[in-house]
Amino acid sequence: MFPQYKRILVPIDGSDEAYLAFKKAVQAATEDTSRQLILAHVIDTRSLQTPTGFDGDFSEEILRQTRAVFDDYTAYAKDKGVTSIETVIEYGSPKMMIAKELPKKYHPDLIMMGATGLNAVERLFIGSVSDYVIRNAICDVLVVRTKDDD
Repeated sequence: MFPQYKRILVPIDGSDEAYLAFKKAVQAATEDTSRQLILAHVIDTRSLQTPTGFDGDFSEEILRQTRAVFDDYTAYAKDKGVTSIETVIEYGSPKMMIAKELPKKYHPDLIMMGATGLNAVERLFIGSVSDYVIRNAICDVLVVRTKDDD
């Protein structure tokens, strides 16, 4: 890969596309052991709102599931030889957090993310996170569209 990238932010949302990006980021990190992976999941606060506020039971379940995914991903990366892995759970708009807030806080050189999992109608109404990140990120962005063996 590119030697100048030392800190790679990998947004994780449970999609197949995000998993492909994660696997490619692991591959990049094993090529240079000084590379650090920052796995991030952004909990969209709009999805947790109810008429009376935030649904605490629902958010606890999301946290539990996210931690379980992080445990699996971290184990996979360590098994492949990655030594520096950080996991981050944040709340807010995934688009804004991935493009601007997380890079300000964690200083990645590269955001490596999956292509959109949305169809054309969904992109029209809510927009693609990857499209927004490409246009607004404060660091380089690589969008993964293929499997690790392609």
